[in-house]
Amino acid sequence: MHKSSHRNLILATDSYKLSHHVQYPRGTESVYSYFEARAGARFDSTVFVGLQHLIKEYLAGVVVDQDDIEEAAELAAMHFGTPEVFNRAGWEHIVRQHGGRLPIRIRAVAEGTPVPVSNVLMTVENTDQACFWLTNFLETLLTHVWYPSTVATLSHGVKQVLRRHVEATGGDADALLPFMLHDFGCRGAAGMEAAGLGGLGHLVNFQGTDTLPAIALARSSYGAKSMPAFSVPASEHSTMTSWGEAGEVEAYRNMLESYPTGIVSVVSDSWDLLNAISEIWGKELKGEVLAREGRLVIRPDSGDPIETNLAAVRLIAERFGFELTATGHKRLHDSVRILQGDGMRLDSIDALLEAASAEGWAAENWVFGMGGGLLQADVHRDVQRFAFKASSAVVNGQGRDVFKRPATDPAKNSKRGRLALVESADGTFETIPEADLGERKNLLEPVFENGEILRDQTWEDVVERAIRCRARVC
Repeated sequence: MHKSSHRNLILATDSYKLSHHVQYPRGTESVYSYFEARAGARFDSTVFVGLQHLIKEYLAGVVVDQDDIEEAAELAAMHFGTPEVFNRAGWEHIVRQHGGRLPIRIRAVAEGTPVPVSNVLMTVENTDQACFWLTNFLETLLTHVWYPSTVATLSHGVKQVLRRHVEATGGDADALLPFMLHDFGCRGAAGMEAAGLGGLGHLVNFQGTDTLPAIALARSSYGAKSMPAFSVPASEHSTMTSWGEAGEVEAYRNMLESYPTGIVSVVSDSWDLLNAISEIWGKELKGEVLAREGRLVIRPDSGDPIETNLAAVRLIAERFGFELTATGHKRLHDSVRILQGDGMRLDSIDALLEAASAEGWAAENWVFGMGGGLLQADVHRDVQRFAFKASSAVVNGQGRDVFKRPATDPAKNSKRGRLALVESADGTFETIPEADLGERKNLLEPVFENGEILRDQTWEDVVERAIRCRARVC
């Protein structure tokens, strides 16, 4: 009985990769490729994360057996209309000579590191001359690191927007930021593995999530020793509207009584948000809100985000009071905050806080949620213009540079030769020829070779690197 196809490594690629083993020059012994975010990306730096999961999940240990080969050969014969395309000899060599382990070497920058675009992030090369074709066969799978890295980069971009607004309105950014952006994207992701990988990228920057697969992945693939992220009891419309419009007060009271301490989030626009704030939260339940040992977070979920939130914050301040920050901005009473998740993306968060600041409100009155905008809608491979390209080969014992220079699109020019990533004294990164490394440290560390994991990075280290690097390149 064959394994399911998504666990068959030979089938975890693009169709045309199955035909490439005969397309290299005769006498090819080695193919060396690199992965980068190219110039012209949306963000100037890329937060690299997710490779370790891909290695552990798909590449480490014995990953190919004869059953896999037979399954792939049968599929390829039907797919191409001939059995001649499939590289049976190559895969059987891996099973016979390497016990089903991949004769591949991968070097990569430490995960969590923000690296300016146009710099190498990872290199891949074969360690068995008979398997020169394997390097770029793995391109499809390894390129999937684009997804968590893009989410991490986008999430980091939001973090910088939040930092700017918090500091400008008198808040303690370091204390507030970890929980100012919450991941609501699980249901909007392409699947549970996607949700886990994308959600993992977000957790490089923030500690708030409702995407449980991301927490599971941080623990299983990165050995997180402490809880990577947190959430709070929160309502949805079904749990509020099932009380009926006449039972709205009791629905809200039930939330306060069911969770007498800590933060509780209540969606409050099922009927009339402003009435809920002014008459229910601000009058009928005000005493209970103030008596709680915790904080009520009121969640609007419809309407124009700026207009709705400004109207909401005015009413909350009127009912519960406020104080002034050091910059003279109004900060709501500690018992109440606002959570805006509907329609939130980087630009809309920036616009909302800009409008709030102009009206004198402190940014810390809000926490935000992002769903599809974080894990799906604004996330694709071309956001950071990721590319995996061959740059060096050995043919008949002679090394040669491999590169492309398309006259129609110079932006797609590729690098040539064997590469290294170095950091200068002022904290800038530079990609240089490996031969020019000298005494400098190559930031591309060995992470995988011949089926073995060489670097098992902890989740705590990933997060710490992202924090430590902020002042340098972010």
